[in-house]
Amino acid sequence: MSSPDGILPTTDKPHLVSLVLQSKKALQHGELLCSRASKLSSSSAQVAVDVLALDAKVRWLSNAMLEQLELAAHVAKSIEQKRGELEKQAEEWDMARTQHADALDAILESLGGQVVPHDFYATTDLSPFGSQHASDAEHEQGDAAPFGDISAGSPSDTVHDESCFHRAPVAAVDRSLWKSLRDFVDERKIEDVLDSIESDRNALDNILARTSEYPEWLSNTISTIRSNAPIQFSVPSIDEIFSSQEAASTKMAGHLESLAAHYEQMSDALSHSEAGEEFNEEDLQEMNRDTEELPAIIAELEESIATIEASHTQLLQSKKTAQQHLDTHRQTLDDLDELGEIMTEIMERQQDVETESGKHLALLHQHLMTIESLHHRFTSYQCAYNRLLLELARRRQYREAAEKIVQGMVSQLDAMAEEERHVREEFNAEHGQHLPEDVCMFIRNTPTRWTVVPRPGELTELLPEVDQDLLAEASKLESLLYQ
Repeated sequence: MSSPDGILPTTDKPHLVSLVLQSKKALQHGELLCSRASKLSSSSAQVAVDVLALDAKVRWLSNAMLEQLELAAHVAKSIEQKRGELEKQAEEWDMARTQHADALDAILESLGGQVVPHDFYATTDLSPFGSQHASDAEHEQGDAAPFGDISAGSPSDTVHDESCFHRAPVAAVDRSLWKSLRDFVDERKIEDVLDSIESDRNALDNILARTSEYPEWLSNTISTIRSNAPIQFSVPSIDEIFSSQEAASTKMAGHLESLAAHYEQMSDALSHSEAGEEFNEEDLQEMNRDTEELPAIIAELEESIATIEASHTQLLQSKKTAQQHLDTHRQTLDDLDELGEIMTEIMERQQDVETESGKHLALLHQHLMTIESLHHRFTSYQCAYNRLLLELARRRQYREAAEKIVQGMVSQLDAMAEEERHVREEFNAEHGQHLPEDVCMFIRNTPTRWTVVPRPGELTELLPEVDQDLLAEASKLESLLYQ
């Protein structure tokens, strides 16, 4: 029930007191929120400075870590490349050894397929070329003798009569019983050479194996360190945080001023009421409306401080994350320092392996020269044997040609001797009886074919020399007698 003339009855004074208390409570709550917001803003400023400082340290340590990781990766790659070069050289040597060994096997196989006639070695244990030992100098150098030891006989004991190669052929000769050129080769010494080469090749593998695990170990260690390193975090925008906090603080200050003004207005109204002043219903309704807005203002204040708290919490979380990253980076750098010491030792060992491998590869290449020398010797051996067969065939042709010439000369001498015998007989029959017996007694000798061409040790027919003037006179007188 309203009072006349719109005057507020005294019974409404307690209601006004309630409004004043609500206003005061709202003002105190707002002051508390604003005070807390001020502290959070001041704290946020210090936390932001700490975050920026930590971020700078983290970035510096991160760059240092990345540089050391790149250096470690470079070292690992360098070791892997050097090992790859050594392994490539070893593979090239293996290919060269395979080629030389195949060539040696081929020539030995060829020697095994070429038989040596039994007459070549039936009377002596010598090979067809005499002693095939390497020279003393070669033995002193450690070269393997390509041919077997021959104890019976010496080159001077070899029968040089070529007739030993021209025996009467034997029917159905079993060549499977003949020796081959390979039978004159000391296979055991060749195997010893090849075993020695294989042993030295295995020694190279053992040298390379000393650092075989280093590249993979380094790569795995680097990957582990890199994966354990913290992921780079992004620092929140300090400007945006401060701008949002400033906007929230400004808004809260405005709300606090409104609360203070409302409280002052309500306090003044209560004082006027206590002094006897009475308010009309419209004034009280306005007071009630203003008081009813207090919870909304408090809610906006709490919303604003929640924004400030959220940004403050964000800064605190960033600081915590940055500190964790800093601690992790420091631990990572310690691990990298330890890895650096290990890599120094690894590089020294790798250098030792490279030096030793280089010397060993040089030794292996000398072995290749040994295999090549054996191949050359056996090739020359086969070539010499083939030339021997051709030389024997040439000598046989020479002997047969000489025999044909001698046989022709003998037949011709026999014919000449027969003709000479008839001529002498006619001479003796016609003129021998007219010559004194003591003149030229040898004129009655019978001619032989060796009268002109004697055998070794025989004398030719002795005939006296007749001067040319005597022959001329006899011829002249002979002509006169038959005129």
